[in-house]
Amino acid sequence: MPIKIQNDLPAREQLEKENIFVVDENRAMHQDIRPLSICILNLMPLKEDTELQLLRSLSNTPLQIDVTFMRVSSHQAGHTSTTHLNSFYNTFEELKDNHYDGMIITGAPVEQMDFEEVDYWDELCEIFEWTKKHVTSTFHICWGAQAACYYHFGLKKIQLPQKLFGIYAHKVSNRKVPLIRGFDDVFYIPHSRYTSVPIEDIHNCNKLIVLAQSFEAGAMLCMTKDGKQIFSFGHAEYDRYTLDSEYKRDIGKGLSTPLPRNYYPDDNPSNKPRLTWRAHCNLLYSNWLNYYVYQATPYKWGQILDAENMVKASKALTEKTD
Repeated sequence: MPIKIQNDLPAREQLEKENIFVVDENRAMHQDIRPLSICILNLMPLKEDTELQLLRSLSNTPLQIDVTFMRVSSHQAGHTSTTHLNSFYNTFEELKDNHYDGMIITGAPVEQMDFEEVDYWDELCEIFEWTKKHVTSTFHICWGAQAACYYHFGLKKIQLPQKLFGIYAHKVSNRKVPLIRGFDDVFYIPHSRYTSVPIEDIHNCNKLIVLAQSFEAGAMLCMTKDGKQIFSFGHAEYDRYTLDSEYKRDIGKGLSTPLPRNYYPDDNPSNKPRLTWRAHCNLLYSNWLNYYVYQATPYKWGQILDAENMVKASKALTEKTD
């Protein structure tokens, strides 16, 4: 089934080249179906690249998805044109009266700053709080996951000795949880960050369940017991060349960024990077949409399930998977 996007979103052309089924607003209006409404708060500087990566990740499902892009108003984006932002993005103020079946909050290149030092921190906290009653399930990525863990549970991040950078192996735990249904025992996901939430702190938080972790990279995936909040500390959505671009950008700036782990054949940046995580990326987002958005959201927007019913729904899904 297709993803519904704005008529002239630039990512559409690339998605169609990849044989990903998209429909514009005009065609979608004539389909007698209630699509899932997904809001994406895009905090990444290269917003068009992130749009393409996330839309590609959301495309492997039989559900029709209606995507809305959100931006913060308390920060001026410097790497995306004003025309693009005005055409395809709305501010939180413009969207806050809406309800969404699902939401994605991306990472941001501000992780070496204290959370309170980020210029849009107050607005982001308001959004975190808003998701509790306006979104069925929220998927947080990388810094977005760290920030949400800090806001919701008081979990602090720590500075790493050097940038965690590359493709890392992760081991599945709590296999009965539907979010990781179909995962191999070990799977690979990219990481690109300077900070981390200590895995022991996550394990000690009785509101969180750890679903996947790495000996080298720490926690990769965790969630609340009711499935309303999901946290991915890696970048499953990255495409083949994202780490390559980041590495060459950092080297060009004179930074001492390490070579991405398990990425270039023979550790030679001239070689084409290996793509070893796409299948599990697709599975992760498909499971999220199916089990925690589609099967948990009410038919009429705004009737978000309360926490008790979300726990019951999640428990029922777990029992099905057992």
